Amino acid sequence: MSLDEQPALAASDIACWFPLPQSWLDRAVFGKPSRMVKAVDGISFAIPRGTTFAIVGESGCGKSTVARMVVGLQDPTRGTFDFAAGRGRKGRLRTQMIFQDPFASLNPRWRVGDIIAEPIRELGLCEDTRETVRRMHGLLDTVGLGSRDAGRYPHEFSGGQRQRISIARALAAEPEFLVCDEPTSALDVSVQAQILNLLADLQSDLGLTYLFISHNLSAVRHVSDRVAVMYLGRIVEEAPADEIFDRPRHPYTKFLLGSVPNLLHPDRERIPVAVDLPSPISPPPGCTYHPRCPLASDLCRAGAPEASRLGATTIRCHHAREIHLS
Repeated sequence: MSLDEQPALAASDIACWFPLPQSWLDRAVFGKPSRMVKAVDGISFAIPRGTTFAIVGESGCGKSTVARMVVGLQDPTRGTFDFAAGRGRKGRLRTQMIFQDPFASLNPRWRVGDIIAEPIRELGLCEDTRETVRRMHGLLDTVGLGSRDAGRYPHEFSGGQRQRISIARALAAEPEFLVCDEPTSALDVSVQAQILNLLADLQSDLGLTYLFISHNLSAVRHVSDRVAVMYLGRIVEEAPADEIFDRPRHPYTKFLLGSVPNLLHPDRERIPVAVDLPSPISPPPGCTYHPRCPLASDLCRAGAPEASRLGATTIRCHHAREIHLS
């Protein structure tokens, strides 16, 4: 496999379990076993260079935990992340993250110029202070701000402008791979489109690869090449973006898409959901979606489904073939 054909990131059997706090009495006296939150429970995917891979799902499905593991903020319980060779130190593909809340992720005591210049200095990307300042001003221009903004503090900007600052800070490290964790969820709808367009332009200009985490399906459709749908820590369906949105296979994917308002078809049929999202502490046996699934059978309750390939779609459902033929 040539360097260009090698995926920017290949994730293999990734899991991340968190132990629940347990009192001394329960542990030492009553001997109760420790319980684990299975935030991510064995997922695999690959992201080709220069593309956008999105992970979607309800809150609590584990998608943000995946983002944190990719950038090294959280260690996986098992599994491996394999990055392609890149320009970074030790030949590793250099990775940066754009966080959900652009205000909380920026140091309120630092001026914007210092926030953006810090990665440049720490990584030794410029030879002297003058070059660092020139690079910092150029990044402000790149994200639609100006050099005059370098002397201002984060609280002096709007939410959309703060997210532009966060993007400039990420770009300062000269990354090839960006993890975007809900980058527009804290912004107004009109500003969301501006940030998404900026990310698309940067990808085209700089050849960036994105892992895009979101519950905003409209945003995901706008930016993604391939989409993975997560439910209770597992990927239940993965396909090209057009396949996911035009021909969803898994009942959960159909439910997610059916929950989005559609002005063209306001009276379309909705898939009923019997119960709320189960707890990741004690997920249902078998297929974890079976308590909410209209197609659930005894087979679904007995064991977890294996991955099936239907054209360009990978789906985990015992009734995948029936869905495909229906």
